[in-house]
Amino acid sequence: MELINTPLKDLVVLQPRVFADERGYFFESYSKAGFDKLGLNLNFVQDNQSLSSRGVLRGLHFQNNPFAQGKLVRVITGAVYDVAVDIRKNSTTYGKWYGIELTEENKTMMYIPEGFAHGFVTLRDQTIFSYKCTNVYNKASEDCLLWNDTDLGIDWKISNPKLSEKDLMGKKFKEFESLF
Repeated sequence: MELINTPLKDLVVLQPRVFADERGYFFESYSKAGFDKLGLNLNFVQDNQSLSSRGVLRGLHFQNNPFAQGKLVRVITGAVYDVAVDIRKNSTTYGKWYGIELTEENKTMMYIPEGFAHGFVTLRDQTIFSYKCTNVYNKASEDCLLWNDTDLGIDWKISNPKLSEKDLMGKKFKEFESLF
């Protein structure tokens, strides 16, 4: 597994080693020993999976302490444009975002640590998105930033996404007070 640093401190991209032949492919998507070797000493406690049609945007979500979550995200089938926003007040990249295309073909993954808001937009129908979490889901600690906030300036590569009520009501970044 190759660890690739992003411009945002602690946010990393992971490229697994894929073994492919005429039968198909095999790759290790997670190994505690392998991640420890890369300096990612994580304890995952929950796996989540979603299925979405093309043009669905989910985000920008996060959970506050004591239920803050780190997430290892990847696509099983389909494709997404995946985005993380640094919401750690003392970070030199506070308010900055990073986006990457994750697809079933490239098998690329991203680790999003605690203190980041996360979202994705599906680029294909029947996209299955998977994420391992370092903490359990807790409704009382969840929060959401507005996906199209002009202060963040995220280029989602889509103009009219399908959104949930929760995502339509996300907080504007200027009005948001980070607890990280």
